[in-house]
Amino acid sequence: MSTKTKFQLSFMMFLEFFIWGGWFVTLGTFLGNNLNATGGEIAQAFSTQSWGAIIAPFIIGLIADRYFNAERILGVLHLLGAILMYQMYQAADFAVFYPYVLVYMIVYMPTLALVNSVSFNQMKDPSKEFAFVRVFGTIGWIVAGLIISFVFFWDSSNGIQSGMLRNTFLMVAVASAILGLFSFTLPQTPPRIKKGEKVSISGILGLDALKLLKDKNFLVFFISSVLICIPLAFYYQNANPFLSEIGMNNPTGKMTIGQASEVLFMLLLPYFFTKFGFKKTIMVGMLAWTVRYLLFAYGNAGDLAFMLIIGIALHGICYDFFFVSGQIYTDTKAGEKYKSAAQGLITLATYGVGMLIGFWIAGKITDAFLIENGSHDWKSIWVYPSGFALVVLILFAILFKNEEVSYKT
Repeated sequence: MSTKTKFQLSFMMFLEFFIWGGWFVTLGTFLGNNLNATGGEIAQAFSTQSWGAIIAPFIIGLIADRYFNAERILGVLHLLGAILMYQMYQAADFAVFYPYVLVYMIVYMPTLALVNSVSFNQMKDPSKEFAFVRVFGTIGWIVAGLIISFVFFWDSSNGIQSGMLRNTFLMVAVASAILGLFSFTLPQTPPRIKKGEKVSISGILGLDALKLLKDKNFLVFFISSVLICIPLAFYYQNANPFLSEIGMNNPTGKMTIGQASEVLFMLLLPYFFTKFGFKKTIMVGMLAWTVRYLLFAYGNAGDLAFMLIIGIALHGICYDFFFVSGQIYTDTKAGEKYKSAAQGLITLATYGVGMLIGFWIAGKITDAFLIENGSHDWKSIWVYPSGFALVVLILFAILFKNEEVSYKT
């Protein structure tokens, strides 16, 4: 891979995740404070990610893989995204905002697979070359958070009150337009499937891999993956509003500690996987969810602020040790024939169904602990996902029989 191509792919990945991190982290804070959205309405907005994840395979499988170069459809989708982001920037109430965010996520979620396709198509050995390119995505997410908190101060108390978080949508609209135009300069990635070749809906959704559920261990892992997405939804939906409401300074910038931790623990994952095995690694990931939410429940923005920072920093263990380990496990269980289908099935089950249920539950519980002055009983709210993660951990520990899984990169 040439230096020019490496730069192109890295810049593409940087903007792809700059765009996502530039508005999604502060979405709940913006909606609650500036559009007076309820917990249920905020859950609706976050659930658009799940609907996007459910619909994305159809866009990729029925359109992108058959008729168009991946880089071209990536460009078109991001240009559409720029227009939708600008409409979200102008929205004055939730009823106007929601249709735009729904369509936007249906447009955006397929781009996550497209940037991978464009990248892999240029690599001779993705297992060695992809990590360098993908890390620029994490850097993009971090940079977006730092800009919001430390450059423009949009998430400061005064910034939130004066509606400055609205500018995140304008910032992302500009970035999306840049990536949209830049995508047409990317190396060509032609359709993978010939026009005459038949494509089944079950194949697109990964349903061909359902036969893997006959394996009791894989079934336990699959159900655990769906259930652990419920605590994950609480973090995405409530973490930034929680930190902002209790008075933590620069909450969005500080939340980027979670992405830095993700990079660190991604590097440490091979060691843990080899040393302790799959089951223990997954269980450590689940335990981290329980501990993180207890730290959120009992920490504060004053003398116990370190508890909140530790809770944020646990993101690397929470995400990498469960989800990345799970992808490796799925890969080894599926074999060559069902490899793609199995990964598609897990993605549909977690980011689709699991997160959809999680956002709904998080919205209900958040509304249940709304206090008369408009604030929340956050201690009670965070106890729920902590306890839920603990229950999933116990069930997994009992039902999943230890088996050897080799770490593959």
